[in-house]
Amino acid sequence: MKNKKNIAILASGNGSNFEAIVNKIKDGTLAVGKCILITDKKNALARKRAQKLQIKDIFIDPSQYKNRQTYDQKIIEVLEKEKIDAVVLAGYKRILSPFFVKRFENKILNIHPSLLPRFPGKNAIARAFNYGCKVAGITVHFVDEGVDQGPVIAQEVVPIKKNMSLKELEAEIHEKEHWLYPHILKFFLEDRIKIEGKHVKIA
Repeated sequence: MKNKKNIAILASGNGSNFEAIVNKIKDGTLAVGKCILITDKKNALARKRAQKLQIKDIFIDPSQYKNRQTYDQKIIEVLEKEKIDAVVLAGYKRILSPFFVKRFENKILNIHPSLLPRFPGKNAIARAFNYGCKVAGITVHFVDEGVDQGPVIAQEVVPIKKNMSLKELEAEIHEKEHWLYPHILKFFLEDRIKIEGKHVKIA
């Protein structure tokens, strides 16, 4: 494939989706020129995963910046220096500034553990479970200036079975995430995803 894209994965915590993506890069499923990890938490487990996987890991401390935009400007400086083409959010807990979103318009992907537009924001799995929903799920979407409001690329349903615990539901959702996110990222890297307003088509 010509012109392989360089990607930056932004993570704040465990990094299991980060590792799932990197494994698909290493086995040749995803054609990526360069992959780096950027974290906003010094002790994020994702950083240990990056070390194990031999992926460049960059920690940028939010406490050193006066507001969200100046922090995001620093990240953009790093992305430009590393010649990054696309940004992949994988458990990144900070809301991106409009400045950042505009700079990488239609080039930022996120995965959310609910069937958006239901249960945006934090604790989505627990909220669906406690509400008594019969199904939960996951959504891969483009990031816009809203919180979990960008155009939906793909969704997968996860049934909430009788007598299922919240922990079991979380495990099933994470397993689906680790399959769906690299799968959709492959289409994106191959320029097979087209946006028409709020509608997304995969060629």
